[in-house]
Amino acid sequence: QVQLVESGGGAVQAGGSLRLSCAASGRTFGDYAMGWFRQAPGKEREFVALIRWSTEYTYYADSVKGRFTISRDNAKNTMYLEMNSLKPEDTAVYFCAAARTVLTMLKNGVDYWGKGTLVTVSS
Repeated sequence: QVQLVESGGGAVQAGGSLRLSCAASGRTFGDYAMGWFRQAPGKEREFVALIRWSTEYTYYADSVKGRFTISRDNAKNTMYLEMNSLKPEDTAVYFCAAARTVLTMLKNGVDYWGKGTLVTVSS
């Protein structure tokens, strides 16, 4: 079993920045991917970004492309999401996720979830 622990959520004004972290523990297998999803009140959970751990290939949802940057620290087994130029529409609970491959994550085949961290962006 893999456990994911998130941190860095909070409140920020529109145009500001925030950095989320997700530390993974437990055994991981194969060519896995880690990423972020978010869920706003009354809406379905949506994909935000992912990173292929071995090659650092990254992929972003159109809504955040150019504003958010996903990265990882292999030594710390930690993933980050740097969020810039934040908009009120970015307000949501952000979930850390891990999957066996990039493909399984894109197919909504997430194997492990964090508990989520709230990001609130005010105008």
